[in-house]
Amino acid sequence: MAVIKTNSEHTRMLARLMRAEAEGEGELGMLMVGNVGVNRVRGDCLDFRNIRSIPDMVYQSPGGFEATQKSYFYQRARESEIRLAERSIRGERTHPASYALWFFRPSGSCPATWYNQANSGRFKAHCFFQPTWEDCRSIF
Repeated sequence: MAVIKTNSEHTRMLARLMRAEAEGEGELGMLMVGNVGVNRVRGDCLDFRNIRSIPDMVYQSPGGFEATQKSYFYQRARESEIRLAERSIRGERTHPASYALWFFRPSGSCPATWYNQANSGRFKAHCFFQPTWEDCRSIF
């Protein structure tokens, strides 16, 4: 059962985002990007109030994703990526992105906080950051 409302077009958009942001980090890295995206749609908190759909989340400005400015984001989603997106939409969570709302790729080590959110861990090149339960209950 899906944890957010979606349709096949939006699922493919999430799949494209996952590939564009983390293809080099394998399936787990792409799942983590999916976790962050789904959390932003579910959250209705902090910088992600009134984000109600995958397109709202992907194209949010400010706060969206740099990948949307790159041509590879607009390539057709592959079946394997669509399956990964569907797993995220069904609520599968992967640590350290389980409850994360942010991730980024630092040039060095991960900072302890990012936008006042605690570092929940690192996977390969990306650091993930999650809010407190008090700040964003709907993703927990």
